[in-house]
Amino acid sequence: MIEALKSDEIVNKVGGRFRLTALIQKRIAELIDGSRPLVERNGMSDLEVVIEEIMQDKITLEDPHQPEA
Repeated sequence: MIEALKSDEIVNKVGGRFRLTALIQKRIAELIDGSRPLVERNGMSDLEVVIEEIMQDKITLEDPHQPEA
């Protein structure tokens, strides 16, 4: 799962390395605070869960420059 971080696919999926880092940090904090994982944990660490959530398009980072729909 951590191998996904070495791929440009996950970086491109969220719009850059800075956005990826911000999304990972935000989501790990949510999991630590008690949010439920959006994928089956199956013994994965919080970081692995977040990576899987991103790869499955379960979470995204909101763009403050985009108007709400």
